[in-house]
Amino acid sequence: MLRRILLSSLLAVSATTAFAAPQKYDIDNGHTQVIFSWNHFGFSNPSALLEKFSGDFNLDTADLTKSSISITFPLDGLHTGVPKLDEHLKSPDFFDAAKFPDITFKSTKIEKAGAGLKVTGDLTIHGVTKPQTLDVKINKIGDNPMLKKASAGFDATTTIKRSDFGVNKYVPAVSDEIPVRITLDSHAQ
Repeated sequence: MLRRILLSSLLAVSATTAFAAPQKYDIDNGHTQVIFSWNHFGFSNPSALLEKFSGDFNLDTADLTKSSISITFPLDGLHTGVPKLDEHLKSPDFFDAAKFPDITFKSTKIEKAGAGLKVTGDLTIHGVTKPQTLDVKINKIGDNPMLKKASAGFDATTTIKRSDFGVNKYVPAVSDEIPVRITLDSHAQ
């Protein structure tokens, strides 16, 4: 009888583990940044931040390839530190934020890549959706000592060809290929 109880308990624990769903994590706005840069007529390499975002991040720590992220970046959160440049980037010359107020990314596939991940998803800019792959480094997954809860941090890089999204003003004098760097901090709900 004891043997049956132990076996049943073991099977119940393994079934729970095998079918555990990814856990929802909140993205930490204070420790997450999206930075992109470009070459300006060969003279300088300015950068901008996307400082506002919202979305869903589901993390499966047992199998990261079963995780998912869907995130929206409102363009009213785009900042370069130069108000006139912010206005120009939001104008119809570039993002046309009045008509296309958000940039979105929704993962479609996550694969292991060495010690990191490749996250592929649908990126929408300027009303155009294209597949985009991010190279992701896992910074740390574990308990946050200050918050006393499960946390996860990642860095990601990609290069976007802006003309693919219809944002082609001044190409090639102002670079078409835009490097993007992301650092993301998140905490379990």
